[in-house]
Amino acid sequence: MIYLLLFMEFFKIGIFSFGGGYATLPFLYHMSDTYHWFSYDELSRMLAISSITPGPVGLNVATFAGFKTVGITGSIDATLAIMIPSFIIVVFISKILKKFKDNFYTKAVLYALRPAAAAMIAAVGVRLFKTSIFISGFDIDKVDFKALILFLLLVAISLKLKKDPLVYLLIGGVCGILLNLHHIAGLFF
Repeated sequence: MIYLLLFMEFFKIGIFSFGGGYATLPFLYHMSDTYHWFSYDELSRMLAISSITPGPVGLNVATFAGFKTVGITGSIDATLAIMIPSFIIVVFISKILKKFKDNFYTKAVLYALRPAAAAMIAAVGVRLFKTSIFISGFDIDKVDFKALILFLLLVAISLKLKKDPLVYLLIGGVCGILLNLHHIAGLFF
């Protein structure tokens, strides 16, 4: 039963997540709230790993989320479920694209989808900021100052240097490891 539910949820994400992998996050947050298959913190970690793993972010998150839910078969289930709608849509659209590519209504729909996808990604950005910087809610007494300083430094560096986002992910990962060496050492000793 969980496989069917997992498939249906990721199939739905595959149909409705316009705007790339980060646009899947509102659906994943809803899935976390509804089914408790993974926590927000686990979702943040899945997103971080998916961002630096080769391949589309949405597909990588689906694979990780499926694995977290029910193991390797869950990852296969979720990955196929999120891919199938795109495959069907691309095949269907490629057949009729030439006919409707200059159609006013087609252009209008695509034009309207852009700000909707941007709004979904912005909402996810706010939520990721909240779960990454604030330990619990938006309480100023519960701010992770190391994470906040790292965030501000990476934003400043990215605005100045304008490098590939992977560079900032790698810098953030290295800084995260260095800032948490005492926790990492505790795992081995």
